[in-house]
Amino acid sequence: MKNATPTLGTGSNQPKEPNGERVLDATLRPNAWNEYVGQENIKENLRVLITAAKERAHAPEHTLLYGPPGLGKTTLAHLMAKELNANMRATAGPVIERVGDLAAILTNLEPGDVLFIDEIHRMNKSVKELLYPAMEAGKLDIIIGKGPSARTIELALPAFTLIGATTRIGLISAPLRSRFSGGVFQLDFYSQKEIEQILSRSSKILGVEVEKEALEEIARRSRKTPRTANYLLKRSRDVAQLERAPLSKAIAEKALAMIGIDVAGLTPSDRKILEALITKFNGGPVGLKTLAAAASEEEETVEDVYEPYLMQEGFLERTPRGRVVTNRAREHMGKKGAQKSLI
Repeated sequence: MKNATPTLGTGSNQPKEPNGERVLDATLRPNAWNEYVGQENIKENLRVLITAAKERAHAPEHTLLYGPPGLGKTTLAHLMAKELNANMRATAGPVIERVGDLAAILTNLEPGDVLFIDEIHRMNKSVKELLYPAMEAGKLDIIIGKGPSARTIELALPAFTLIGATTRIGLISAPLRSRFSGGVFQLDFYSQKEIEQILSRSSKILGVEVEKEALEEIARRSRKTPRTANYLLKRSRDVAQLERAPLSKAIAEKALAMIGIDVAGLTPSDRKILEALITKFNGGPVGLKTLAAAASEEEETVEDVYEPYLMQEGFLERTPRGRVVTNRAREHMGKKGAQKSLI
């Protein structure tokens, strides 16, 4: 099938990105279970699933991971594949546009492979329906022809494990969700201590001399998310490098202020959303579509990227009538949505 969607990589043999920053991000990714900090309950469940499957010499059952971006869904998939000593073929929902794309991926799997589909909620309905027999019965039903002369060909697939990842569990249909018999797991935001542990490990990999107070400050502003924490660490490292000094708390504060991260970990986009709610809509309630337009953001970006943290930290509430800011948001932003000092 010439239009087949190529996977993004297989196992540890992923091609290096031309973008050095992405290669560095991959370097910071944990390579073993004991390096993965947090999500203890999920890790334990996955270890049981994998160990039991290995003892039976079967492929583990399909698994779905969900939660806001940057919490470690992709990393868990990599660790599962590594623990199984299996190739991981990775792709993303938006890339699989046609039934033929998915059919090409499935028919090229080897026995025991792990297929990781990120943003699985963004696959169209017809593509998702092709997954049902593949997941449940290990077969692929392909319809050839149209109308009365159409016929179905059944292709047997090798045993494989599908790991799906999504930021929007509500968009996963019940039939698809029920086929993830290995479990559906929600990744939670990390604690301050866990983020500090992650930053400590990353600083050693980066070769950065960093003071304890600086790690604590970066962790406080990291949105409780490992990906964000590592990003803030790298930007703070850059400032420390140019100042020819160890990464101190003062340098971290300077670096974070330069990129607009305030004391609560809010970005300029977070504050724009809160300011729009306060100044344009008197605190709400206001619908998602209207709020996104007022903040010049996509609806999906507001809902998936910004709102989870704003709600987690008590700055925003969802009500049946729409989004509403809290008293904490008003206090943080100041009167009439004025921005507070970044440091």
